[in-house]
Amino acid sequence: MDPQHFALLEEARRSLPDGFKAEISGDTIVMMVGPSGIHQRNLLVVRRQFDAHTPGDLLPSENTDLVSPGVGKSRNPDLTYLPAEALETTANQVPAEAAVIAVELVSPSNPENDWVGKVRDYPLMGISLYLVVDARLKTVTLFSRPDSKKYHRREDVDFGETLHIPQPFDFDLDTATLLPYT
Repeated sequence: MDPQHFALLEEARRSLPDGFKAEISGDTIVMMVGPSGIHQRNLLVVRRQFDAHTPGDLLPSENTDLVSPGVGKSRNPDLTYLPAEALETTANQVPAEAAVIAVELVSPSNPENDWVGKVRDYPLMGISLYLVVDARLKTVTLFSRPDSKKYHRREDVDFGETLHIPQPFDFDLDTATLLPYT
């Protein structure tokens, strides 16, 4: 993507009023509504487990823009873990390749964004792990082993099962207390 074109889209995205969340995927700006209580609760259940297994040099961040101007992408995961120095900025954006993992809780109003757009975009942006929690389907999916085009490994579990999260976290994510939307 032309860097000037990306800069114009990024400027439009950043000029939205407070309370609006938007991402850039190529020539598309994706807008999202505020999350539900179940979404927030499930996010906290997942985050507590990650926080208990996070190396000291990584920090959790919610709603930080991960940007990759070279590939024309700006995404805003529900949760990510970044090296502490990546957050030593007054900006609300960091280079996407700094993210160790992106965690998304699927929106019932726009599931294609998490299941199609981000599965496509995150490996292009250099994000090595992508965790998808889908309360509609009662599943948790981990994408890993990316190259510059796609993820080469996908692991799925149903709510109630455990899913191994690899290094640098190295723990079994317990999904027993996640709530479905139904």
